[in-house]
Amino acid sequence: MITAASPLVLIGAGNMGGAMLNGWLDAGTDPSTIVVIDPNPSEAMAARLASAGVRCQSAAPEGLIAGILMLAVKPQLMDVVLEGVTRLVGPKTVSLSIAAGKTIAYFEERLGGAVVRTIPNTPAMVGRGITGAVANAAVSAEAKAEIDKLLSVCGPVEWVEDEALIDSITAVSGSGPAYVFYLVECMAEAGRKCGLPADLAMRLARATVTGAGELMHQSPDGAAILRQNVTSPNGTTAAALAVLMAEDGLQPVFDTALQAAADRSRELAG
Repeated sequence: MITAASPLVLIGAGNMGGAMLNGWLDAGTDPSTIVVIDPNPSEAMAARLASAGVRCQSAAPEGLIAGILMLAVKPQLMDVVLEGVTRLVGPKTVSLSIAAGKTIAYFEERLGGAVVRTIPNTPAMVGRGITGAVANAAVSAEAKAEIDKLLSVCGPVEWVEDEALIDSITAVSGSGPAYVFYLVECMAEAGRKCGLPADLAMRLARATVTGAGELMHQSPDGAAILRQNVTSPNGTTAAALAVLMAEDGLQPVFDTALQAAADRSRELAG
C-alpha cells in the first residue's frame, strides 16, 4: 500500500510523530516512501530527515495522494491542520490519527474513507510504548496489518472493536506514564521525610521504578506474583503494602483518577 507514488505522509514530526519516524527508519523503511509535513521541525529532526533522505515539506504539496496519512498533531490544532491536508486524501488513503479525543466520526466527516484512531504513549520515544487502536469498517485487513506493522516499531499494538474503549485505554496507558512519574516523585518525597537527602531519595526512587519496570518487562510472571516475590511475611514490604492495599489505600485513588481521565477523554471527543 505504501510506495514512493503513494507514500506514508506524516503530519507533524514532534515527540510522538518523530518517535514513530525514527522507528520506521531504524526498521529499514524505504525513505522514498515517506513524506513529512511539518512547518517547523526541530534542528535534530531536520538533520535526521536530511541524513536519511526523507522528503520534508512545510505544507501539503499539490498532486500528492497519501497511501497512509498519519496525523501526529495536538488535538487543538487538528481543525486547522486538516484544512490544509484534505487534498492528500484519495479513494485508497487510510487516515491514521494519534490525537486524543478526536473520534473516527470526526475524521470521517472531514476526510471520509478509511480511518484508524490510535492512542500511543510517550515511552514510544524509546521504543517501549504501547498503542491502543480501532479502525472503521472501511479499513481493509491488508491496511490494518500494514498499520499494525508501522505502529509496532514503538511497542505492541492492542486493537479493539469498540471505539468507546479508547477512552479507557487513554486513561490507563495514554496518560499512564505521568502516573508513574508522579509515583517516583511521591516515593522520593516520602524518602526525604524519612531522613534521606532529597537527591539521594530521588535517585533511589527513580532507579527502583525503572528497574522494577524492566524486571516486569523481562519476567513471564504477572504483577501480583512479582509483588508477592518481594514481600516477606511480616517484613518491611508487607508493612508498607498493608497501607497501600488498605480499603482506603491506592486502589480507590486509582479508580477515581482513571475515571476522571476517561471522562475527560469523552468530553474532548464532544
